[in-house]
Amino acid sequence: MRRLITFDWAIKRLLRSKANFDVLEGFLSELLKDDIQIIEVLESESNQNRAADKFNRVDLKVRDRRQQIMLIEIQYDREYDYLQRMFYGVAKTVVEHLAEGQPYADIVKVISVNILYFDLGQGEDYVYHGQTVFTGIHKRDQLQLNEKQQELFQQTTVSALYPEYYLIKINQFDDVAKDPLDEWIYFLKHEEIKEHFTARGLQAAREKLDILKLPPEERAAYERYAEDLHYQASMFLSSYGDGFHEGRKEGLQEGLQQGLDQGRQEATLALARSLIGVLSVEVIAEKTGLSREVIESLYKN
Repeated sequence: MRRLITFDWAIKRLLRSKANFDVLEGFLSELLKDDIQIIEVLESESNQNRAADKFNRVDLKVRDRRQQIMLIEIQYDREYDYLQRMFYGVAKTVVEHLAEGQPYADIVKVISVNILYFDLGQGEDYVYHGQTVFTGIHKRDQLQLNEKQQELFQQTTVSALYPEYYLIKINQFDDVAKDPLDEWIYFLKHEEIKEHFTARGLQAAREKLDILKLPPEERAAYERYAEDLHYQASMFLSSYGDGFHEGRKEGLQEGLQQGLDQGRQEATLALARSLIGVLSVEVIAEKTGLSREVIESLYKN
């Protein structure tokens, strides 16, 4: 099995290139059950708002088989308030792409695709789809578009006018690929593409995301990135373990809880130190729960 680069690195460095659009087009086509063509990658303000956003998110302008233009944002990250972040990202994307003076009828459809490597909420499935529907309180019927609205919007349902959300919970996938979308999720989870996989875009991914085919400088940069992820994880585990055992030793019986708390605090500080220079102060604060002042003091030590 050939070793492939991770999808997050691919989005950061390779898949923004027009020459590699066929990879993302295949993934989106299988997810949306449509024929998706990428028109361009959008470098919007929302991509630049925070350091993490620029690298953990890509906004795409696409066309479906009906020649309908849509905006698709693909993002991944670990945040406790991720559900609110999804909503904020979609709302901002809508506003950014409606020029002053344009009628509301020109609002572009936005689809939010979220690749999650952590557990978000409670649920047994690994792919969730969210839409907006209006249901009658008394009759329990769903609000529909009238004929004039269907003609104006070129849509048949109310939900087609509003943003949609896809949540792909990678770690909850059971590794049994039952359809083409599952084949993509298998790749997202394992960075591997089995020989018998036939999903659109995967063969292009096999060729273009092969580590051995990266230019020497790009390959070295990827290896450093992968090593840094391992280093951060190791630092957290070792620092937590050292602090935990040191806390146990010093705490003995009555002071055990205090020692454990001290160990956890030391582990958190060690994690923050390892992220300095890799992530922004704001993102480190989100990840560790430390205050901005504490993190800035680590820069000086």
